[in-house]
Amino acid sequence: MKQDHRPNIMLLQGEDVGLHLHCYPGNEYSHTPNLDQLAREGVRYDQAFTHSPVCAPSRGGMVTGCYPWTIGNHHMRSTLLNPPRTFMHELVDAGYHVSWPTKLDFNFEPGPGWCSDKENWWEQDAPETPFLVYQNFGKTHESQMFGDYEKYRKTHPDLPEQLKHQPAEAPVPPYLHDCPQTREELVKYYDALTDIDRDIGKRLQWLEDQGLAENTIVIFLSDHGRGQTREKRWCYEAGHHMPLIIRWPQALQAAEVSDELIAWVDLAPTLLSLAGIAPPKHLQGQIFLGAEKAAPRDHVLGGRDRMGTCYDCVRMVRDQRWHYIKNYLPELPWAQFQWYAQATDSVPLTQALADAGTLSEAEMVFYRDHKAPEELYDIEADPHCMQNLSEDPAYSEILKRMRGHLQVHHEQYPDLGFLSEEELIEQGLVLDRLSEFRALYDQKREEYQVTRGEEPVSLQDAIRILGKGLSIADE
Repeated sequence: MKQDHRPNIMLLQGEDVGLHLHCYPGNEYSHTPNLDQLAREGVRYDQAFTHSPVCAPSRGGMVTGCYPWTIGNHHMRSTLLNPPRTFMHELVDAGYHVSWPTKLDFNFEPGPGWCSDKENWWEQDAPETPFLVYQNFGKTHESQMFGDYEKYRKTHPDLPEQLKHQPAEAPVPPYLHDCPQTREELVKYYDALTDIDRDIGKRLQWLEDQGLAENTIVIFLSDHGRGQTREKRWCYEAGHHMPLIIRWPQALQAAEVSDELIAWVDLAPTLLSLAGIAPPKHLQGQIFLGAEKAAPRDHVLGGRDRMGTCYDCVRMVRDQRWHYIKNYLPELPWAQFQWYAQATDSVPLTQALADAGTLSEAEMVFYRDHKAPEELYDIEADPHCMQNLSEDPAYSEILKRMRGHLQVHHEQYPDLGFLSEEELIEQGLVLDRLSEFRALYDQKREEYQVTRGEEPVSLQDAIRILGKGLSIADE
């Protein structure tokens, strides 16, 4: 029998993990020795970006190779009725064994034949055919930051005391309010990051034990930013700029650092190409590794749409230095009421301080009653996106160039974010979930006292009037 030399693929995905691995510059506080070792043995990508700062649109775009707002899975939550095939379908059809035992969450159900099994692959021997094995690591999810600090630490019973992080040393970015509640949440996150790093070490050891490390492409990446204000759900650096590490001893030099711009929609065509499969023509990403590697990108794209019942439409363009944001609904505030985030201690506290006018000037920007129509940030000088340069004439040419990138994208791929959700439902693209959100709104209306005279206000009017919404789903 002819031996199959196609590479195996191990795809490891952190959940709500920002650019905080110790191997990335400026992260001395974190402890991620296994991922650091993976970076020493492979390539660390320093300019890798998701197209969406929230879970399902990010993951759905990653597996289809298409921007969510071009196929209809851009709203969080929504359900795309006739989704395109995923890269996993193509791998299965080409003879790969695809094992995907953990999180899907694409805002759609993949069609038949997308995987071979959903078993815990690390508990058994590797398949005899070329394979893709996937695992999501959920301990870092935003929801794990909720609740009592000591109770949370009990969810990491095997984490040695010397590896647990201390609140006093936690790095607090300038857009977050520095208070005990914020520091406690950051400690929970960094402890969880250390814990998933240990789990990842076990998966890498499984690969060694199988004797398959040399011919396996190992990829670690995240879905989007950490579950903090201006990170997850938001089109700033901390929401989109992600870790990406790839090890492939047969083809990649060890200890390399790449500053090539990589988009999450590039993963599908790249994996298919490396597996010897021609990527389908409809894919919108490009190949960034191997013999079919495309010319490097000069920019990446991102966006934000409805988040639960928080309406919005935002698009982002990022090149090597400049970060541009177009807010298509500037009349809506940044800090809409996000029910899910209210379960943290820091979010309601910070909102109360904003209402009282006691936050710093930098912190207060996020709590204005409207957004700037455009935002432009110099990431070299302002990595936290604090100084909006869009109205400074000195940057008009840069602003014009970034607008041009977005315009070209819109001309190439019509943006479904510009259609109402009712239109998407009428066209048969998505399931009607608006009634689900509206029913909840009616249920909660009295509790939130959202009325206009004697008449209940519609959900969208309430959001526009008060900047408040109600999120019902695990995001």
